[in-house]
Amino acid sequence: MLFSCQKYNLHLPCSSVILQNPTTSTVVKCQNPNVPNEQQHAILRKHNSKSTSFLLHHISHKDGVENPKPSELQDPMPHEEKVKVLELSLVRKRTPQFPGSIYAQSPSDTDVGSSLPPLRTLFQSSANNHDKEDEEMLMRALEIRRKVTEEVFKEALRKGKFGITYTTNVVNRIPAFIDHIMIEAANLKRLPQYSSSTFNLRAKTVIDDSQVVPLIRWLKHHAISYPRIAKLIVMSRGKLESIRSFVEWLKSVHVKGEFLGVVMLNAGDNILQCSHEELDEIVRYLESNGVRRDWMGYVISRCPQLLSYTLEEVKIRVQFYLDMGLNEKDFGTMVFDFPKVLGYYSLEEMNLKVNYLKEFGLQRKDVGKLLAFRPQLMACSIDEQWKPLVKYLYYYGITRDGMRRMLTIKPMVFCIDLQMTIVPKVKFLQDIGVRNDAIGNMLVKFPTLLTYSLHKKIRPVVIFLMTKAGVSEKDIGKVIALGPELLGCHIVHKLEVNVKYFLSLGIRLKQLGEMIADFPMLLRYNIDVLRPKYSYLRKTMVRPLEDIIEFPSYSLDGRIIPRHKVLVENQINVKLRYMLASSNEEFNKMVKSIIKKRQRFESAVMNEDTTQHHSVVTRDITTRDANNSN
Repeated sequence: MLFSCQKYNLHLPCSSVILQNPTTSTVVKCQNPNVPNEQQHAILRKHNSKSTSFLLHHISHKDGVENPKPSELQDPMPHEEKVKVLELSLVRKRTPQFPGSIYAQSPSDTDVGSSLPPLRTLFQSSANNHDKEDEEMLMRALEIRRKVTEEVFKEALRKGKFGITYTTNVVNRIPAFIDHIMIEAANLKRLPQYSSSTFNLRAKTVIDDSQVVPLIRWLKHHAISYPRIAKLIVMSRGKLESIRSFVEWLKSVHVKGEFLGVVMLNAGDNILQCSHEELDEIVRYLESNGVRRDWMGYVISRCPQLLSYTLEEVKIRVQFYLDMGLNEKDFGTMVFDFPKVLGYYSLEEMNLKVNYLKEFGLQRKDVGKLLAFRPQLMACSIDEQWKPLVKYLYYYGITRDGMRRMLTIKPMVFCIDLQMTIVPKVKFLQDIGVRNDAIGNMLVKFPTLLTYSLHKKIRPVVIFLMTKAGVSEKDIGKVIALGPELLGCHIVHKLEVNVKYFLSLGIRLKQLGEMIADFPMLLRYNIDVLRPKYSYLRKTMVRPLEDIIEFPSYSLDGRIIPRHKVLVENQINVKLRYMLASSNEEFNKMVKSIIKKRQRFESAVMNEDTTQHHSVVTRDITTRDANNSN
């Protein structure tokens, strides 16, 4: 029998057959003297490093040949073969096997250690250098080891009753923590009790000791989504107990539900390393300045960045608003209404916005009151929102004083989008006939108009006035310009009720439209207040229906009845606008003037009557005397 090895020409009493692959295969051909030559056939076997080493060792002892060095026992292997062997060495899952397999396919096999060549033989290079190839193999080994760690972690999650999809999603989002497990598992090999254990066992030990699976279950119970759970695990840098501790602290200040994850992720990278004593000091300081304890969870949930500041930085920010005249009550409600006003913006940005608002003619304390009422102003951009809005308003003739009035009455106007919200509404007003010079006056008079929805509020009111209230297309622009407050009235509860009441009085629809065009505020009056006035107008004063539009805004008992009595007592009849529109002093002067004119008129009439009577008597006497003389 003859054995041939590719690296050494070793011969035994056998004839050799050369194979096509000279690098990895060994040919064995046995000749049996009892069998004819034509019936003998070649038996092909592929040797691994163990069988090759045994063969060479046997031959060297038998023939006195020097035993080769161990590094020379392994033949050069192709790159693909090395990768395959490496994967089989590090793989965790059991792969399908078949009879006659050369290598054991799973680490659970008893002969896996002897079947596969030692890993160190994969990285042996010739003296010429395969450093680059060795580096690639090392990176490949690291990648495979990472995949093995992921599989171990997935198995731990599945044992924790997590679904396959949830497990995969979590593991795919924590590569840094997987590397942490891999490194810690490698470090365990230095300990005597783990020196001979497998990597899988060491990785499982690290996972169990970290309590990461119960932590994930606990965080999921608190309504934290798996992407946030993964980010928190990575943020902890291996100190997972800090996550549970910080969650308990957040619950103590009334942070609830899904906001737990939001706060932890947005409060800064080092928030898990902050001591609870520092955080408690910040909470106590805010409480002392008007932020109630039961508001604290809401404030922190909407502005987690507040926890990233030190106590001194928080004091500086609080003092910034207190210096503008805010008291504790105003400051507390401001922070509750818009928590970002305290911790989201830089001090430089806050100062710039306050100074810009002062350019409208406001004092610093006025700005403080403005921010207390509408803290969302701090969220607006000067260059992107305020400056374009100021230019737009100036184009329609609104002066700085007008803008200050708009800012004071409705500061929300300076928070809404110019192109998406304001421009379409102004364009609609132009389309219905409002002149450009009247638009500026409208906005200054009623800036709340710009905060109404065009399609849900403004347009439906205009359609109602034209179709149900009798306002013509020619007059609708005039009505809106004179009474923009009508756009804020509820159609069903206000406008429709008033229109029905006026129509019930016998006013025709067209006539009502003309009345509204002359006095748009007619539709805004309260019917319960208007009804007794109308009754007094018709039954006591005996006035026409058209006069109703001249006095609904005046008090019945305070002005209408007392002045009407004065006119009746003095037998004076004037139009309602002269009777009601003047002040008490002007009304008294008017009454006295009318009385004097009447007295002069009456005296003049009496004098004329006396003169006429005297002339008649004289004429009669003269006539009688003439008759007597005849």
